[in-house]
Amino acid sequence: MHPVDLRSDTVTRPTPEMRRAMAEAAVGDDVWGDDPTVIELEREVAALLGKEAALYVPSGHMGNQVAIRSQTHPGDEILVHELAHVVVHEQGACAVLSGVQTRMISGERGMPEPEVLEGWLRDPADVHHARQTLVCLENTVGEQGGLVYPQQRIDAVAAFAHEQGMRVHMDGARLWNAAVASGAEPARIVRDVDSVSVCFSKGLGAPVGSAVVGSAELIETARRNRKLFGGGMRQAGVIAAGALHALRHHIDRLADDHRAARALAEGLAGCRRVRFDPERVETNIVFAAVPDGEDASGLVREMAEAGVLCADLNPRTIRFVTHLDAGDEAVSAAVERLRPLLR
Repeated sequence: MHPVDLRSDTVTRPTPEMRRAMAEAAVGDDVWGDDPTVIELEREVAALLGKEAALYVPSGHMGNQVAIRSQTHPGDEILVHELAHVVVHEQGACAVLSGVQTRMISGERGMPEPEVLEGWLRDPADVHHARQTLVCLENTVGEQGGLVYPQQRIDAVAAFAHEQGMRVHMDGARLWNAAVASGAEPARIVRDVDSVSVCFSKGLGAPVGSAVVGSAELIETARRNRKLFGGGMRQAGVIAAGALHALRHHIDRLADDHRAARALAEGLAGCRRVRFDPERVETNIVFAAVPDGEDASGLVREMAEAGVLCADLNPRTIRFVTHLDAGDEAVSAAVERLRPLLR
């Protein structure tokens, strides 16, 4: 029995067309700035997001940290939601790589509002306080099940931060999902943020890579910091070609992943051992609640034995993610295999 892999949208494999594009890619030395495929990718993603420039980086983690390093100084403080990826999943990199402290704040659905941020403002003239220089947002919000950050709130947070002299970075690892789900143009979503990182190796299905996007001045600084972090690549056009193909051909199809995620939640709604709420599914991530008396890690092992791979985020939450390699047929198979186990 071939397993249905719903652990993450990072498990996707290049399509035959993508492999062909990678095999035929023109290459140069990206550290020297002369890889033509990387240059084409950077120009295209910058234009798509309405920004001046972009920088290809090996991972979303590096993209976030390069953006933070490029807009702060050691000893600064950044404001970020307590569930943000840069806090939960990046090993304290903000402190290690940039020397900044994180002021972790709350906010409904993983989305801080200006009123919450205002409560954490420091007096910039007080020498006892760290300088607050950056606000970090995330869209979609991974730790809340792929929820889409409302445009009105993004605009309000950005306006507030700029009024206080702070910049705004958006972790847009799944920005493409947010755009498809909301019907908004990607450039409109990030219009008022100073930097954004976007991922090619999640929903878009490329094997490697992300980009940091912003002003030309910011990206010039980011390029130095990418090298500092060990992210300088040579004939990177081979992998950039996969990202470029994904950018051109795989954005609109994300709607299929969203539909499949909703079908999964609806197909397993009413199960006793794991509880699904289809109304909370906004994109391609499904969170299921584990009731008292059950253990998430044990359930994940049982589901793997039944032929469905997923991930336990904590003892009370299990995550399923639909993607390019797990569409309607895979979801139907997952529901068929799991209902007898979870009912």
